[in-house]
Amino acid sequence: MNWDHPNPFIQKIEVNDTHIDELGHVNNKVYLDWIIDAAWSHSTALGFNMSEYTALGYAMVARRHELNYQGATFLGDQLNIGTWITITDNKFKSRREYQIIREGDGKTVFRAATDWLCIKIENGKLAQMPIEFIKAYKPTNV
Repeated sequence: MNWDHPNPFIQKIEVNDTHIDELGHVNNKVYLDWIIDAAWSHSTALGFNMSEYTALGYAMVARRHELNYQGATFLGDQLNIGTWITITDNKFKSRREYQIIREGDGKTVFRAATDWLCIKIENGKLAQMPIEFIKAYKPTNV
């Protein structure tokens, strides 16, 4: 696969009926669900799911999504979602990028990025990342 960055965390998807809209291809909003699921899976693999967030009292929340559709996908397509943490300031914010490649032809059909902010769960306000986040959420594109 021709990934934009090395060492992606990869999640595989097979397009099914629930993903298809009236135009016969994957609905645009489904891609957002997929990348959020991939981000959670990657976060969990790094040691942080909602239970760990709750126990620490901190969480990373989406501030901004950039979604770039580069080709349609259809029922039965096998897709690979690659994701990387590409930037972190080790204080308040990080950036995660995503790329979806169709297995059948190796075509990149989607690229996206999310800017994340650290918050204190009890009040929802911006907070400095705990050391646990700094250690776990290092850029993975190297």
